[in-house]
Amino acid sequence: MHAFNHRSCVLVILLEDKIVRKAGDLTNAYVYEVGPGPGGITRSILNANVTELLVVEKDSRFIPGLQMLSDAAPGKLRIVHGDVLTYKIERAFPESLKRRWEDDPPNVHIIGNLPFSVSTPLIIKWLENVSCKDGPFVYGRTQMTLTFQKEVAERLTASTGSKQRSRLSVMAQYLCNVQHILTIPGRAFVPKPEVDVGVVHFTPLTRPRIEQPFKLVERVVQNAFQFRRKYCYRGLGMLFPEVQRVESTEKLLELADVDPTLRPSQLSVSHFKSLCDVYRKMCDEDPHLFTYNFREELKQNKSKNQERENDKERSRR
Repeated sequence: MHAFNHRSCVLVILLEDKIVRKAGDLTNAYVYEVGPGPGGITRSILNANVTELLVVEKDSRFIPGLQMLSDAAPGKLRIVHGDVLTYKIERAFPESLKRRWEDDPPNVHIIGNLPFSVSTPLIIKWLENVSCKDGPFVYGRTQMTLTFQKEVAERLTASTGSKQRSRLSVMAQYLCNVQHILTIPGRAFVPKPEVDVGVVHFTPLTRPRIEQPFKLVERVVQNAFQFRRKYCYRGLGMLFPEVQRVESTEKLLELADVDPTLRPSQLSVSHFKSLCDVYRKMCDEDPHLFTYNFREELKQNKSKNQERENDKERSRR
């Protein structure tokens, strides 16, 4: 039993080293590690000859173990007890590391073995940072190497028309070169997680494939994927108030030159570029359009219908 545990530990260390190697050459790099936990990947990063490693860990139970690693690597490891979703990294590293967006990526890397519960909201937050060139991307086109549940990794990298194609696929791929570089079977770990793990590498593009504000792109993409199994015009129609829905949806699809009978998964990034460009023009013509919320309208209609029913009931008495 003891030998089995020893072999398992060796396997985990080898996998952690492999994840770090997939991030590229980290010699003299400045690395921001999110969700270090017990410090397995932290140790592998320190062994890669980095200049400085900054770790942000929310769970106080892991801080003493990380502190021991820091003591063993004086001046190399900085520990922040905080939340990656709110931590400001903009001033964490030297100004001299900054590169112009058009240049090669800076010698700054993000590496993370994230809890699955925060991985999706965090990557959406960072993609918005890429779009705005702020947060970790004030230094330039900072590269990210992150672990996700395998299904999420597949969605992030899914191509047009594939079963895994989703909102995440489009949001990631319009801003970054995204590669699913490694799959780690759950059985490789002790204790064994319930799912396999995918390692995904992101390099921001010098120029986004859709040149519109992030929130606008997100709105169009979210609506398109609302009814995954139906034709795309159904979800895209929810961008518009009911009274003008049919007419405006037809106009959007016609001007964007998108076939209304394509399923959401069949829409390419180029399709979404056209849809976003046309939707932006429609919003410019009618500023109230961008704030329209079909769920809110649905709620108001239900409320009105309920009031009518109540009035009928009262009139019968």
